[in-house]
Amino acid sequence: MTTALRRYPVLVALCLAALFMVLPFLIVAVNAFKSPAEYSQHGPLSLPGGFYVDGLKDFWQRVDYSQKLLNSVLISGCVAVLAAVLSILNAYAIGIGRIKGRTWVLAFFVLANVLPQEALVYPLYYLIKQVGLYDTRLSVIIVFTVIQSAFGTYLLSSVLGQFPREVIEAARIDGANQWQVLWRVVVPVSRPTIGVLLVFFFIWTWNEFLLPLVMLISNDNQTVSVALGVLQGQRLMDATMTNAAALLGVLPALVFFLVFQRTLTRGIAVGAVK
Repeated sequence: MTTALRRYPVLVALCLAALFMVLPFLIVAVNAFKSPAEYSQHGPLSLPGGFYVDGLKDFWQRVDYSQKLLNSVLISGCVAVLAAVLSILNAYAIGIGRIKGRTWVLAFFVLANVLPQEALVYPLYYLIKQVGLYDTRLSVIIVFTVIQSAFGTYLLSSVLGQFPREVIEAARIDGANQWQVLWRVVVPVSRPTIGVLLVFFFIWTWNEFLLPLVMLISNDNQTVSVALGVLQGQRLMDATMTNAAALLGVLPALVFFLVFQRTLTRGIAVGAVK
């Protein structure tokens, strides 16, 4: 063991980091299938004696999880796509179009990305109320599309700023206009980076809690994260149901991440090579 630590310190550190990241999820998954009696008698670190699913069923029915799941998927998916498109358009103008005041524009996007959501709650709440979109999924989609695209614009601008000018000039000589250069030349080449943004935008939006809690007050429009927080705040769940709720909350995002893991790995690898 000591020899392995000396020879492969980085590998051992990565394994320990992975263990610490996976361990909480495993504990939650194990406790989600325990009965309240088993949890009380043996604690959170023991293995379940059977396959107890009443906690999952009770939570599913109590919060109408099917509707909450649909809302979260719809909002996160729309935000991921729209924010990626908006980021591409902004970054194309900044990185390749070389608009005037490029540095100040990028600084504005960085500032928008680092502002805490607590500072945005009341202005956004007032604005959404004024335009008549309060308690609608569209309001959350619009807000998070703008917020996520701030980061996407900053990242893609640095990528497109290094885009080969010879390729763009060759496309223009062949008769391509600005839109054709963007969608037929720039986007295909930048597809790995765009794929990474889509994955990040989806997961980040899925995990958002504060703004959806303020903007979505009706049960039919709430997301999974809001339903988890509201139900726990009402003290209506025991320990096993809390773990079941946490498992159902994180599982869709985990599945999405695993499905698009290759896209994420390819995009990071391409960025590292460049």
